[in-house]
Amino acid sequence: MDRGQLADFLRRRREGLAPADVGLPTGTRRRTPGLRREEVAALAGMSADYYGRLEQGRSPQPSTQLLTALARALRLGDDERDHLHLLAGHRPPAGAPTGDRVRPGLLFLLDRLADTPAQIVSDLGDVLAQNALARDLLGGVCTVSEHGRNVVWRWFTDPAAREAYAPGEHARQARLHVADLRAAVGRRGGKDAEAARLVARLLEASGEFARLWELHEVGVLRGNRMRVRHPAVGEIELDCEVLVSPEADQRLFVFTAPEGSPSVEALDRLRTVATVA
Repeated sequence: MDRGQLADFLRRRREGLAPADVGLPTGTRRRTPGLRREEVAALAGMSADYYGRLEQGRSPQPSTQLLTALARALRLGDDERDHLHLLAGHRPPAGAPTGDRVRPGLLFLLDRLADTPAQIVSDLGDVLAQNALARDLLGGVCTVSEHGRNVVWRWFTDPAAREAYAPGEHARQARLHVADLRAAVGRRGGKDAEAARLVARLLEASGEFARLWELHEVGVLRGNRMRVRHPAVGEIELDCEVLVSPEADQRLFVFTAPEGSPSVEALDRLRTVATVA
């Protein structure tokens, strides 16, 4: 908790609000800009004394419920609300997931990566979009069955999903999938129905997933070196770079060959094969 910065932030946001902004009468005896401390306290449903100590940097750590009330009282935007939580020593609340609608910026980038395997994946592992090279290299997805396009579900329930990967990669990729999913479930909170449904079905369907889930390993996938196999060009070593949306619930995966490696030529051959096909 950064008491000094928290106090300064609260004071400046309070002074930046006019009474009319929160439905209060303006009055004629205001000697300071913005709202009074007691007005903010009343709007947030707390004592004026406690709010005064917050602005003086003398308070104990406020709860997340109190911070939510303050954010509402001070009419904070999402970024300001998150900043308030961080200054108070708390993790910001999770925002609403974007869902299946791909962010336009990520789709714009995907459209311009025609010569590089790339795909857009949700934080839970749903493939939302992919270009032709990614589909040829890693396989397409099924959008009909439940979780049919989810890479974690397919990895643990469909043996064909692992065929593109070298056998030595299977154990490591499995742990990466589970650790990344665990991180996403944690960010979404314990009441996210979509995440809970996916985890419950995986626990029921796969003993391997259940064993790894029990380890409680957490690791956001920010990059990865992997070896995949293609029937026409053989084994390719790839670096996976991950670009994350501001809400962190959609990610653009870009697969490139390490510079100077034999995989550069293999990826070139894959482009030719995909073009002919």
